Amino acid sequence: MQPTPKLDRIDLKILTQLQRNGRLTNVELANRVGLSASPCLIRVKRLEAAGYITGYGAQIDIRKITSILTVFTEITLSDHRRHDFARFEGHISKLDTVVECHLISGGYDYLVKFVTRDVEHYQTIMENLLELNIGIEKYFSYIVIKSPIVKESFPIQDFFPEQKI
Repeated sequence: MQPTPKLDRIDLKILTQLQRNGRLTNVELANRVGLSASPCLIRVKRLEAAGYITGYGAQIDIRKITSILTVFTEITLSDHRRHDFARFEGHISKLDTVVECHLISGGYDYLVKFVTRDVEHYQTIMENLLELNIGIEKYFSYIVIKSPIVKESFPIQDFFPEQKI
């Protein structure tokens, strides 16, 4: 395994550009970050090898294909031993309808984001999870009415103000 390279201003520019548009050609990317094509490609390959770039893909507007229901669910486990968390995470990770799962601090253990066909579909999923006996003590559901802001990229420049990206 290669050592993780330290990121400089150009690397951060590359990451910023690629998260905005992963379909940029190497020449377009090089022009945007102020490099020639060959050094730019070397940097991109290095960033990929180091795991900074984990993949490329299309962002799909699922609502153009079908209607969906997004539900945020607070889940509290009955026990809090390491294997209780592992058992829960092992089962929840297998569900295609789970698009995010966060172990959090506060009044409950997990915040899980489900995307389902409708309320009945969501309720069936939750009933099946409860029947698995994976340690769910209680859960609270919050149905999303509207998502006025959903961002697909991170403000990299805000985390490195000294770099002037």
